[in-house]
Amino acid sequence: TIGYGSPNKANTAGVHGAALGADEAELTRKNLDWSYGPFEVPQEALDHWRQAISRGEAHEAAWNVTLDNYRSLYPADAALFERMLRGELPQDWDAKLPSFSPEDKGLATRQHSYNALNAFGPNLPELIGGSADLTHSNLTDIKGEASFQKGAEANRYLHFGVREHAMAAILNGIAYHGSGLIPYGGTFLVFAGYMIGAIRLSALSELGVIYVLTHDSIGLGEDGPTHQPVETLANLRAIPNLLVMRPGDGNETMGAYQVAVQNRQRPTVLALSRQAMVNQPNSTAAKVAKGGYILEDSDGTPDLILIGTGTELDLCVKAAAQLRADGKSVRVVSMPCVDLFEEQDAAYRESVLPASVRKRLVVEASSSFGWHKYSGFDGDTVSIDRFGASAPGPVCLEKFGFTVDNVVAKAKALG
Repeated sequence: TIGYGSPNKANTAGVHGAALGADEAELTRKNLDWSYGPFEVPQEALDHWRQAISRGEAHEAAWNVTLDNYRSLYPADAALFERMLRGELPQDWDAKLPSFSPEDKGLATRQHSYNALNAFGPNLPELIGGSADLTHSNLTDIKGEASFQKGAEANRYLHFGVREHAMAAILNGIAYHGSGLIPYGGTFLVFAGYMIGAIRLSALSELGVIYVLTHDSIGLGEDGPTHQPVETLANLRAIPNLLVMRPGDGNETMGAYQVAVQNRQRPTVLALSRQAMVNQPNSTAAKVAKGGYILEDSDGTPDLILIGTGTELDLCVKAAAQLRADGKSVRVVSMPCVDLFEEQDAAYRESVLPASVRKRLVVEASSSFGWHKYSGFDGDTVSIDRFGASAPGPVCLEKFGFTVDNVVAKAKALG
């Protein structure tokens, strides 16, 4: 019973959100035959609780003996266990992450994510995770990894079922445990709404959970508005201490994973595409850690800056080529993570986005909310501020203005 013992407020909504008050507290003491004053702990209770000190010391001593024996019998396993407890990553854990050139086949960033997991997963035994019943859409499995089940607790692929909030809560629990495990979980980006409370607690509690959220825009196609995230990225970016990464090609996806794995006191959302995109000639994994960087530039101070993320980064590159052919000096900035860009020093931010260049166009297949900080009063956005539609992905993108021609037209309209 909520408020148990209170004569007038027990089992009422009134005791849920407010203190009893001095008068009701005194009545409650009399009702419970409690003769002690405010914040006075009875000696009998204090003596009982302090027995936990000696019990804890005994348990710790027994544990240390067990660990010493384990070190003797299984030195390699013990070294792995203690490395994980220290929160240290294995040396060269990311050495097998691939890099990409424009000549490499363009893939969806969810496919690049799969390739990344399978490149570093075998070298990172503390990695454990799965999907909310969307493994073959999120591509979150690691080849050769069996399912974690009763009687098979050494396995590290988790089948969460269609329970996004429960998945995020479980991932938080794994991270809270402090054993060095690195938890990750996948679903569609739009379903972040089901687990937003748990994601927020990941950030509030400084838990290094990795959220692999695919199908990141209207480009996912026929599933329609119920599955097409519009406001989701803006919602997630508003959460303090949460890194929201939307990589624009293979190199940026590898860099996003490097950032996510290394941030053990900060959760990361990887917003990944269903549709393929080309690999950019000037992208690198290392630059992702800056949050935003100059992907392409013209000589001298640019007349215009195009800012892109994810699949729309290539629209910026192609539009910039047309604008340069018309005599414009154009810079293309890739912005895979606004949060990280904001954490760079003022000089770096100014070098990427000079305050003197006021003609800026942000291109992202998501809500414009939050981007006006970068587009400014003299800039604009190519974005979507309404629900999507059920149609093939390319059709949705075209109808909502995510085309090279529209980016060029909006850029020219800035003057």
